[in-house]
Amino acid sequence: MNIHEYQAKALLRSYGMPVPEGHAATTADEATAAARTLGAPVTVVKAQIHAGGRGAGHFAGKPEGRGGVRLARTPAEVAEAAHAMLGQVLVTKQTGPAGRLVRTLYVESGCDIARELYFSMLVDRVTGRVVIVASPDGGMEIEEVAARTPERIFKEYIDPAKGLCDYQSRELAVRLGLKGREIRAFQNVVRAAYNAFTSLDAAIVEVNPLVVTGTGDLLALDAKMSFDENALYRHPEIAKLRDEHEEDPREREAAEYGLAYVGLDGNIGCMVNGAGLAMATMDIIKMEGEEPANFLDVGGGASKERVAAAFRILIGDPKVRGILVNIFGGIMRCDVIAEAIIAASHETGLNVPLVVRLAGTNVDRGKALLAESGLTIIPADDLGDAARKIVAAVRNAGA
Repeated sequence: MNIHEYQAKALLRSYGMPVPEGHAATTADEATAAARTLGAPVTVVKAQIHAGGRGAGHFAGKPEGRGGVRLARTPAEVAEAAHAMLGQVLVTKQTGPAGRLVRTLYVESGCDIARELYFSMLVDRVTGRVVIVASPDGGMEIEEVAARTPERIFKEYIDPAKGLCDYQSRELAVRLGLKGREIRAFQNVVRAAYNAFTSLDAAIVEVNPLVVTGTGDLLALDAKMSFDENALYRHPEIAKLRDEHEEDPREREAAEYGLAYVGLDGNIGCMVNGAGLAMATMDIIKMEGEEPANFLDVGGGASKERVAAAFRILIGDPKVRGILVNIFGGIMRCDVIAEAIIAASHETGLNVPLVVRLAGTNVDRGKALLAESGLTIIPADDLGDAARKIVAAVRNAGA
C-alpha cells in the first residue's frame, strides 16, 4: 500500500526524520492559508499523486506547460499554482498517458540546497535482509544512476540479529562525502528511517532528494513510503491513510474478495489458480504473440462467489478482448469453477471469446456443465492449446 508524500513525511517526522514544514491543502484557499502560516520567503507547491516525476511531468492538454512541483514567493503565487493544479490531470513517466487527477497539494517551506543525495531502505529479496541504498546523485531516478554509473550506488545490509549499527551509517556518510556535523545528521536520518521501517512493516522508505543545506543540516525534501499489505492488520492507523482514488479500481475490487490481482496493459484476461501456474499462463500468452491483461490467482480453495467475482472483473475490463481460464483442480473443484463462470457470464453478458482449460478434481462434471450452459465456450486440452486458441480467437474477432 502506497501513501502520499505529505503522509510519509508526517510519519517519518514522528520518528525523528528532519523534514521541511508543510501543510496539505485540497483547495486554493487552504493552500494560500498554508503559505501564510509558513511565512517562508520561498514556498514549494507539490501535487500529491502516487507517482514520481511530478516536477518533470505536465498537465493533460498542456504538454509544454509547467509540471506538478512549483516554486512560489508570495501567497498570491501559491494560489495561482493551486488553481492551475487542483482538479487537473498530471501526466508523468510513471503514470502513463492516462495521468492522475490532482486532488491534494502539499505546500512546503523552501530551503537552501547545497547538495542532493539519494537514500532508501527496503528488503533485498536475494539476501532476505533490510538494505540501505544511498548515492551522491540525489534528485535523479535511481534506475538512471544504476544504468549509467552503478559504482555510485552504495549499499549496506543490516543483520537482522544485530539490527542497524552506528558504524554502518557512519561509513555510508563518509562514502557520500559528508563531513563533520553532516555525518551525525546522516546517522540520525538513517536511524529514523530504520525505526519507521521496522515498526510500521514498511516495504520501502525512500528519500530523494535528501538534501544538505547551506548550514550543514539534512532535510528529507521528498519522501515515499510503501507498506506490506499483509501486515496492515497490525497498523490500522496506516490503513486509514489509503487513498482509493489512487488505486486501480479492478485491484481494489479484487482485494475485497481476497483475490491476488494485478492489472496489466494487455488484451487477454487470465483467471488461474496458483501463482506459478498464473505466471506460466502469462508467459505462454506472450510467447504466442499477445499480451496478458492481468495477473489473477483465485487461490487453491476459492468459493463459487470468489471465482464469479474474478470473472466479473475480467469481463468489466474494457481492454480485455478475450479470456483464458486455466484451472488445475486439486483442492479447487472444476465443477465449482464451471458453475461460477456460467453464473457470471449470464449476469454480465459474455461478449468476448472465452477459452477454458480444466484439469483435476471433478473435471468431467465441470466440462459437462460448460457444454450444457448454452454459452459459446472454447474448450482446450492443455495450456499450450488454450493459449493458441485464445490468441487466434482474439485476432479473428479483431479482424
